Formats: sequence, structure tokens, C-alpha cells
Amino acid sequence: MGKKKLVLGATGFIGSAVMRELLKDGESVKVVVRNSSNTANIDPYDVERVCADMMDTASIKKALEGCDTLYITAAYFAHWAPNPQKLYETNVGGTRATLQAALEMGVDKVVYTSTNNTIGAHGSPPVDETADFNQWDIDDDYSKSKYFGEIEAYRFGAKGLPIVIVNPTFVIGTNDIRPTPSGRMIIDVASGKEALYMDARTNIIDVDDVARGEILAAQKGRVGERYIFGNTNVTVPEFYKLIAEIAGVNPPKIKVPYPIAMLAGHVFVAQAARTGKPPFVTPGEVKIGHRGEWYDCSKAFNELGMPRTPLPETIKKAIEWFRENGYLPAQ
Repeated sequence: MGKKKLVLGATGFIGSAVMRELLKDGESVKVVVRNSSNTANIDPYDVERVCADMMDTASIKKALEGCDTLYITAAYFAHWAPNPQKLYETNVGGTRATLQAALEMGVDKVVYTSTNNTIGAHGSPPVDETADFNQWDIDDDYSKSKYFGEIEAYRFGAKGLPIVIVNPTFVIGTNDIRPTPSGRMIIDVASGKEALYMDARTNIIDVDDVARGEILAAQKGRVGERYIFGNTNVTVPEFYKLIAEIAGVNPPKIKVPYPIAMLAGHVFVAQAARTGKPPFVTPGEVKIGHRGEWYDCSKAFNELGMPRTPLPETIKKAIEWFRENGYLPAQ
């Protein structure tokens, strides 16, 4: 047995998928947990657990002992936070501390999970990895914090850390225990409770394709490069219609004009500030969707051989998992 693979964020959505794919390959896997972690995604699996915190270089160095590859999938993923500074502390400071540990431990490869948000929302035609971040005028601290986190990745690459950056788009699939904002969208539409939609463009990918792509990035990805991990460019109405058809419910029928959606976003955020509960949608998310997130993902397909699960199959898997686990009523 070779050296171990360390997955940071394995209790989460993408990280647990990376862990499962590594185990399928017969790899020996170590996962990072914290005292506050929900371990449901790792409990059924034979993996070594180690307590560490991405904010603490010393603990990550200890976790990396005996490992040759580090998968960083941990992040603070939220388009609204009660304290926006926490997004920067985790997504920038935590990334910096973790990469410092990897540099000092001399790992063979680091795969850093960024996001399509660092590439920006450029509408149609689809853009590739060379597009410039265009969200400075959008009040979205998640996008900005991940952009600065990605800059840390490049900085450490310049210091000699063998790092590859991957940029997943809108990820859906199984084991979304939290659930993520993308999972909540599936649940809302598949339950038949969502009546509203907005004209927007997005790109969807299966979480299992992302996970396999991460492993391929560790094996074949070019150091210092970034790869958009996406699959299907689709409009939001088309996406909703597909979810509804597969779930056997009526799709949302009321189109919300962009100015009204922006106004609603501001109202939701104002409510969130009072209640502390996340808003249904933020003005930033509305603006990003309105601009459109369509991508040319050919680099990941051609260079890495990342798989491409058909969108209906991915939606079906996600809905079935949400039903089996009580997020949606059984049919």
C-alpha cells in the first residue's frame, strides 16, 4: 500500500464524493474531522480520521504525515453569512494556513477546490479558464473570498507547491446532507412547492464527476493550471422543468422579472439580518444568475478525461437520494 491521500472537507458534499472515489480505487484514505463535524458521510467507510483545522498549520502538518496527496474541498460555502468576515477567514486564511502546511510537508500534489464564481458570470457564449473575474460590483462575499483564496493557491504554486486548481460549477448529486444551496434548489422544485422562476443561465455537474475529476487532476493535472469542472449549460427554466418532470410534479410557472427579483433579494437579506436565518436568495445570486454562468469545460474533458454524466441521470440520482433520506416525501 502506498502513501495515504488526505481529504480535507470529507464530511461535506464534494469531499465525501472524493473520499468514496478514492476508496473505489483501492487507495488508503485519511480524512480530517473537527469536533463539530457531522460525520454521517464518512461513518460507513473504512478511513483513518484525524482531528485538524484548516486554520491551524500545525494540525494540518500532523494530519499530512504519511500522505502524498492533499485534496482541499473544505470551504465556507454560503452566499450570505451573519458575519461576512468569517468567509474571508476560512476561504482565504484557512487556505493560506493549509497550503503552508502542504509546502512544509513536501507533498507530491495538492488539488485545491475553488469555484466557477472566481471565473465570473459572463453569459453567452460560454467562457473558459482564461476569463477574468467580473464580480467586484456584486455584493457577494463568497465569490470574492474564493477569488482571494485562489490567489493564495497561485502564490504557493510560485513558491514551488505542486498545486492544481479545480473550479466546479453548480454541483448536484447524492450525499448532500447539509444540503447545499444547489441541493436546496432540487428539493424546492422536486417538492412541487416552488412556484417562481427567473430567466438565468447556469452550468450543472454531477458531484461524482467532480470527485473523479479531482483524482484525475491529482494524477494528470498540470501544476499551476486551473480546470473548470462543469458539464451542461442550461437555462434555469429548462433546469427546473427537467427536475419537475423527473420528480413528477408541476414546474414553477410564475416568471419573476429581474428588477422584482433584485428587490426580493434585498428584502430576504434584510429579513436574514434580523432572524439570523439564511435568505431564500440574495441580490448577489440574482445578479450572477442574470448575467449568466455558461462555461466551456473542454479543458477538463480533453486534458484530464473527466466523465460527463447526462444531466437527467444526475437529477434522478439526487432526487432519489433526497427521498431515501427524508428530505423529500417518498412516492
